[in-house]
Amino acid sequence: MHFPETIKQQTCSDCLSGQSLGFQIRMAFQPIIDWLDKSIYAYEALVRGPQGEGAGWVFQHINEGNKYYFDQACRVKAIQTAARLGCNSFLSINFLPNAVYNPETCIKATIEAADLYGFDLTKLIFEVTEGEQIPDKAHLNRIFQSYSKRGFQTAIDDYGSGFATLDWLIELKPDILKLDMQLIRDIDQHPAKQFIVEQTVAQCELQGTKVLAEGIETRAELDYLTSVGIRYLQGYYFAKPQLETLAQTAELSGLQ
Repeated sequence: MHFPETIKQQTCSDCLSGQSLGFQIRMAFQPIIDWLDKSIYAYEALVRGPQGEGAGWVFQHINEGNKYYFDQACRVKAIQTAARLGCNSFLSINFLPNAVYNPETCIKATIEAADLYGFDLTKLIFEVTEGEQIPDKAHLNRIFQSYSKRGFQTAIDDYGSGFATLDWLIELKPDILKLDMQLIRDIDQHPAKQFIVEQTVAQCELQGTKVLAEGIETRAELDYLTSVGIRYLQGYYFAKPQLETLAQTAELSGLQ
């Protein structure tokens, strides 16, 4: 991976300030459910625009020139906002591996932000989305290994819709694998989808990876997923993302 020297020379204070984006970002949070405990395991931080615009609006303003700053600013904003809201659960942050030129260097702003805002570093989960084009598996593996050594959890998001195949899952060994919502949609009615999910769950059990089903919208989907042993769940069925708000367990639907 090649990154401009001007980016490599920037200090962590630059990352903390979120400079060079040209616009402000905010964070929405969606709870991740621990079905066994009927509790909130984590909150996923989801980027929003200055007026609450969706992620699509935000990514229209991201390019090669500001991708690095965007990745860093999202981490800092997620930690800052979660700490302000009193988050005591895990915090899941999406990151762009193609914006990470060196894992050890690029994590400095995250650590500084956690220290500055009083957020527990051991509560961080970093997830890479399959929507991000990743030509270099070795680079992603280095990032995952570096983050694991620091005690962070790692996750592959949107599994089943993009780059990752079973060999990626076996080699990368993420702490969490998030099944894509298109795989989850109406899964109770689709034996082919069920076969894929059950194979994936079996492999994850072998290597100690947690399986998280995202995008759940119906009780029938939930019933199937829990019947095959999936413990961690996320979706509109429980709660939609809320701008700068952490939904509480008592406010969630569908936990009965």
